[in-house]
Amino acid sequence: MSRSAWTFAIVSVALFMVVLDNLVVTTALPSIRTDLGGSLEDLQWTVNAYTLSFAVLLLTGAALGDRFGRRRVFVGGLVLFTVASALAALAPSTGALIAARALQGVGAAIVTPLTLTLLSEAFPPGKRGLVIGLWSGISGLGVALGPLIGGAVVDGISWQWIFWINVPIGLALLPLAVTRLEESFGPANRLDLPGLVLAGLGLFGVVFGIVRGETLGWTSGTVLASLASGALLLAAFVAWERRSPAPMLPLRFFRSRAFAASNGVSLAMYFGVFGSIFLLAQFFQVVQGLSPLEAGLRTLPWTAMPMIVAPIAGLLSDRIGSRPLMFAGLALQAVAIAWIASVSSPTTAYASLVPPFILAGTGMALVFAPTANAVLAAVRPEEAGQASGATNAIREVGGALGVAVLASVFAATGSYASPQAYVDGMTSAAWVGAAVLAAGALIALLVPGKPRPTTAQVAEPGLVATS
Repeated sequence: MSRSAWTFAIVSVALFMVVLDNLVVTTALPSIRTDLGGSLEDLQWTVNAYTLSFAVLLLTGAALGDRFGRRRVFVGGLVLFTVASALAALAPSTGALIAARALQGVGAAIVTPLTLTLLSEAFPPGKRGLVIGLWSGISGLGVALGPLIGGAVVDGISWQWIFWINVPIGLALLPLAVTRLEESFGPANRLDLPGLVLAGLGLFGVVFGIVRGETLGWTSGTVLASLASGALLLAAFVAWERRSPAPMLPLRFFRSRAFAASNGVSLAMYFGVFGSIFLLAQFFQVVQGLSPLEAGLRTLPWTAMPMIVAPIAGLLSDRIGSRPLMFAGLALQAVAIAWIASVSSPTTAYASLVPPFILAGTGMALVFAPTANAVLAAVRPEEAGQASGATNAIREVGGALGVAVLASVFAATGSYASPQAYVDGMTSAAWVGAAVLAAGALIALLVPGKPRPTTAQVAEPGLVATS
């Protein structure tokens, strides 16, 4: 195999493992609640401990890779993720599980942005759309198999094994990553420590406030103080980056309409999708009494579509541009979630949910690769790590915001007390998710169209923002 093929194989398996862990826990939540005890808040933290550390440290992971070597830091992230998976499997309480999930998120924050950066280094620009499409398809495979593998493992063995499966994968990847990946560095010759600290603490304050908002109330002192301090620290981060000689995140990225609008699309999509999946993944078990495996199988029409459609979307984004695909993807998801909200009841026939599940999955697939392609096209090749870290951080904040806000809507309008109470809360939350996805479709219209050759020739490389 060529070095580029090895790079694709290694980063794809690593990405699959990380994405799988984002959703593999969803079908196990009822079993974890029964085994270890715990409230709705504990279930949120099982998901959000991972999301919180993931979102907060994505910029840091990308910056460390640029400064100390992407291969070296990627290997370190794999080690951390593998160890944390073993600790999650051994967790004797919800507190220990939440701590291990947070540590997993740290490892994932290091690995994820570097998968895209390593790929962009290994392949020429002409193959970028195809490779990113395949990369997105692998990500889609992790999304698709997450609930299914989680359900099968919980049914067949126990919920602990949803974490044990990461250990042999990680151990197999480590020697291959060390020997087969080529080392590369980013443009910065020193680490922006003030930027790292300000961005990390600022993101922590914002995401922590979002996660705690449902439990403590959005007007509580803790939540308001967390959100305010996070916002102030992020403002300080922006001020510092403006004058830093080696900024962790060059703010001129956001002068590119393609970069700014694509990240707005990612924020909206992850809000709507992760918030909805958090509740819908439990619907089949809590309301309809199905096993974890049966619940996982029923989500396949939704989660399997990215495997099929994402590579095609990657190719199309090279030919027609990202804007029409991103708009169509968000619009399809908004229609699908609204459709689910309108037909859901304790006795809803599964057949009536299949069409909106397929629409939602197709919509997700139409956004993944075109968004990544648009973001990478908006920056210079050597800045791919910084751009990837920023994009991943923004979308994970969207996911945390979606879970927190939709769980808050669920708690205000429903409960676990009865099947009907659960459906009441779930449908109210789904309508909010659909509205955010529809707003994301409008944001997608701000993404520049595919530039004409004459425009591309005179525009500054990496900062094309002309429609």
